[in-house]
Amino acid sequence: MLDLAVVIVSYNVRDLLRDCLASVLDSRGDLAFEVCVVDNGSVDGSADMVGAEFPWVRLIRAENRGYAAGNNLGLRAYGFGTGEAGARYALLLNPDTVVAPHVLADMLTFMEARPQAGVAGPRLVREDGSLDKACRRGFPTPEVAFYRMSGLSKLFPRSRRFGRYNLTYLSPDVTTEVDSVVGACMLVRGQVLAEVGLLDEQYFMYAEDLDLCFRAKERGWQVWYNAAVTVLHYKGQSSRQRSTFANVQFYKTMRLFHDEHFRARSSALTNWTIHASIGLLGGLAILRDRFRPAERRGVASAVPLTGRSTAR
Repeated sequence: MLDLAVVIVSYNVRDLLRDCLASVLDSRGDLAFEVCVVDNGSVDGSADMVGAEFPWVRLIRAENRGYAAGNNLGLRAYGFGTGEAGARYALLLNPDTVVAPHVLADMLTFMEARPQAGVAGPRLVREDGSLDKACRRGFPTPEVAFYRMSGLSKLFPRSRRFGRYNLTYLSPDVTTEVDSVVGACMLVRGQVLAEVGLLDEQYFMYAEDLDLCFRAKERGWQVWYNAAVTVLHYKGQSSRQRSTFANVQFYKTMRLFHDEHFRARSSALTNWTIHASIGLLGGLAILRDRFRPAERRGVASAVPLTGRSTAR
């Protein structure tokens, strides 16, 4: 049995995907792994590049049915979700990431030392060296969403109450148990996928990682942010190509996540307020995005959920 199956879902980011695969190929350590690239209908030659330059990679040419569906194709290729998994762990990895040679081995070592850890993610950093805040998150409960939408989280980032979504009160150097990590680089124990199922394909893009972590924690598994492992994340290249579509999907996903996990336990007034806020903020976000220069377009939100956005 493999130690690790790496699944990369890609959409029109050929050059970034090449760099990502080259970095994975350079991985070191005592582990047996394979890589599967699911190309979500790219038109930039991404799939042909993989076939020509990385013949050792399992390649699936797929119709674009979203990030969750694409990942599930790759996971099922290794038996996850079928009851006959061919690997002990699965790593969901975005094509706009670059991993150092020790990263895969170090992440597995981290999980092996924590039998109750079902999901883990590394420290993700942007090109400028800053932390990608999506790599460690609290769940966007109605309370947490209010703090973000009202601006309280930005006004009081060091507050344990108001800074709960991105854990801005906590140093990025601290390894800690969290609610969720991000699907840009998410290591999942095979047993977790056997118990809770694969990604929910209702989520075309965004929040499928939050949803998986939510279901894992409901079953008693831990989710960890591993500050000792760092991965470079360029972020946002594919969503910038279809920024209006990405914004629509983002706000649609916000409502779906709330309704699925919090609507039944919230009051009618709370649900109405959240739905109305999502509609208003979504409309404003789409309008603002249309006036931005092309290189700055994408999903920029005042509310929770944003994570990886380069695979659709």
